[in-house]
Amino acid sequence: MTESPSVIWQIDEGVAIVRLNRPERLNALTLEMLDRLRYTLDQVVAAGARAILVTGEGRAFCSGADLASSEDGLTERDLGDAVRAHYNPLTQTFAALQVPVVTAVNGAAAGAGVSIALSGDIVVAARSSYLLLAFANIGLVPDAGATWLIGKSAGRLKLLEMALLGERLSADAALDAGLVTRVADDDVLLETAMALARKLAAMPTVALGLIRTQAAVALSGTLSDLLEVEAAHQGRAADTSDFREGVAAFLDKRKPSFTGQ
Repeated sequence: MTESPSVIWQIDEGVAIVRLNRPERLNALTLEMLDRLRYTLDQVVAAGARAILVTGEGRAFCSGADLASSEDGLTERDLGDAVRAHYNPLTQTFAALQVPVVTAVNGAAAGAGVSIALSGDIVVAARSSYLLLAFANIGLVPDAGATWLIGKSAGRLKLLEMALLGERLSADAALDAGLVTRVADDDVLLETAMALARKLAAMPTVALGLIRTQAAVALSGTLSDLLEVEAAHQGRAADTSDFREGVAAFLDKRKPSFTGQ
């Protein structure tokens, strides 16, 4: 019997639906799965996706690293090398995407699963879901960008509370902390997330990609850095067909029809 791929995807009306696909292991991450997810993100953009929705198969979003599959090697290799070679490139790929990302957190998001969940530009969490930085509970530290993602979104104290205590953070508490965009009832999570992804896919794709980059500069750079990036991006955005369509639609008092060009 052929084993199912650890990540599966399809494109629906410009939205790439990417699913972590190890439900029997609560979508726990292997090194192969991290690499496959990274490859898939690039693949769906090359295939024409104008927005990406990431979720998990089964009852969990992602339970973090699969300790059972890698247990024998945990003390025999430099985990830092594994982080550099597999985790960090995935986080960097999410950050560099030129299309918007929606994550639908359909259950537990633990360990590096938190980083994947929070890599979305729009994060929709099921009401029963939770975030868990469990690293300290086994003597490790957060990785895959979790420290940056949480610190930039929720601030120092929430980051340290989650990282030091290793306790679950409910979806509602994550919303209050600014870590997720919206909370949806479990039975409408995917419907809610897909509606947002479809809206993004119908918008000016180039401008949305530039906005993603600007947000990163705003969080990590200086005001001078940001002002120059904004000027350069505005020049590029104004040279797109979607900008011309947007202006024409505004003047004609009609709904614009953007093509992503």
